[in-house]
Amino acid sequence: MKWLDIDPGNCSVQRTLDVIGDRWSVLVLREVFNGVRRFDQIKSHTGISDSVLSDRLRRLVDNEVLHAVEYQETGARRRKEYRLTPAGFDLQPVLLSLLSWGDAHRADPTGPALTMLHDDCGAPVTLELRCAAGHQIENRRDIHAEPGPGARIHE
Repeated sequence: MKWLDIDPGNCSVQRTLDVIGDRWSVLVLREVFNGVRRFDQIKSHTGISDSVLSDRLRRLVDNEVLHAVEYQETGARRRKEYRLTPAGFDLQPVLLSLLSWGDAHRADPTGPALTMLHDDCGAPVTLELRCAAGHQIENRRDIHAEPGPGARIHE
């Protein structure tokens, strides 16, 4: 079976994009990964409108990427801060891939704005592709797709 024979509507890439596939959702995730978890802080740091931020947070919570935790500062009303769920943490390589691509192809002429470092040793974090047998994949053309158990025939 070839790719064109497979129904793309059952694709995990599409299902992922249904959850995080717009600019604002990815930027909200960037903020949360960097420790910015409160509505007003996310809004201020990204420039996102109240209505769009509310919608993206609701979608990320509904899809179990984030969960809301109530907090209350002295003399203020209860509010929510947003924390990553295990599914949210699993998106870290996705955001790191976007960052890596941007650093390589869209960075400021003076260099990247961020460097991601390993807490234990302080070394920069890099991304690599490996197969399940442990081989590092050097040539990206050495990867191909095959139908999985959820593949459906394209009609």
